Amino acid sequence: MVKRELYLKEIRPFYESEMVKVITGIRRCGKSTLLRQIIDEVRDAQVPEERILYLNFEDYKFKAYCEPGAFYEYVESKLTRQEKYYLFFDEIQNVDEFELVVNSFRATHDVSIFITGSNSRLLSGELATHLSGRTVSFRILPFNFKEFCQFHEDRSDYDQLLAEYMKWGGFPLVCKEKEERSKEILLSNIYDSVVLKDIVMRNKVTSPQALERVLDYLVGNSSVTVSGNKISEAISDKHQKVSAPTVYDYIKYVEEACICDKIPRYDIRGKKQLAFEEKVYVCDLGFFYLKKNRVKDEYNYIVETICYNELITRGYKVYVGKTYRGEVDFIAQRGQEKIYVQAAYYLTDESAVEREFGAYRVIEDNYPKYVVSMDKVPLSRDGIIHKNLIDFLLER
Repeated sequence: MVKRELYLKEIRPFYESEMVKVITGIRRCGKSTLLRQIIDEVRDAQVPEERILYLNFEDYKFKAYCEPGAFYEYVESKLTRQEKYYLFFDEIQNVDEFELVVNSFRATHDVSIFITGSNSRLLSGELATHLSGRTVSFRILPFNFKEFCQFHEDRSDYDQLLAEYMKWGGFPLVCKEKEERSKEILLSNIYDSVVLKDIVMRNKVTSPQALERVLDYLVGNSSVTVSGNKISEAISDKHQKVSAPTVYDYIKYVEEACICDKIPRYDIRGKKQLAFEEKVYVCDLGFFYLKKNRVKDEYNYIVETICYNELITRGYKVYVGKTYRGEVDFIAQRGQEKIYVQAAYYLTDESAVEREFGAYRVIEDNYPKYVVSMDKVPLSRDGIIHKNLIDFLLER
């Protein structure tokens, strides 16, 4: 089992906090495993078993507690001592009005509550009203490349591992499989499950076919600028017209299901966020492999998507940087720290080197600037640091 240390170190300071710990992420990315790892650490701190309560609402034996009254009565029956309890509720979105029940436990008992869900609306919708200011959230992704390598601990050929990761991504269930056909079947099943449960059923989508076309476009064009009008034109035909407002609704559903992130451009010179100039990134490269548009520079898209997901995994808030001469792939901020990142597949000639390094020429601040590519020969120049992709992904 891969210990999700990147996430655990962020969550540990809140183990004893009364804040509700909200862990979100796409289905099958490892949220339940992370929850079990937290439980193990709570046990290691000498907390007795009777003060730890775990309910997985995708487990049939807990189906009866998906009704809020039954959920409340069951948990209340376990909180019998005047001591601190640790409550773990997995896939909480399956419980009707769960936010009312969770808030009741928080308000009336000495408890530390951890919840997971496969929909980011946990933060913006259901929890916001009743637990405003009383939650702390953590976004979980499938394995990043370092975790992927830890999973394949008996191998040290990083070039081969990276090639596999670029193709199949980091869903733990997919990583377990040896045969490529089995990997593809599992990926397809995960994808279909997310679309059905977290988009179609949850949002009562009346045209799954139109949704599928929008989703195929978004996933297959990871790292490309998106707009409702552009997608509407690309996917509409004489049989079905999909309007731009409908496209925007579907993009919102896709974001909430944690399949893709839509990130804004940021005007570096004017220091303001730009509307309607956003890029989309898929959460796992396995989905890109399933749905990709086969274009000549797809590996540039892959490297850019890997770098984006890596920055998110490391806790950065990410923007696309806009300058008057072009753009910088990423502005990444974490607290007071700020870095710039350019991502490319290979810098094959001087024009490619100039394109990537030259993007920084109009940026006058002194924050660290990086160019990340597959090239193994160091190419740093003019104070701009070049990093090999594998080194960048494996560094501390």
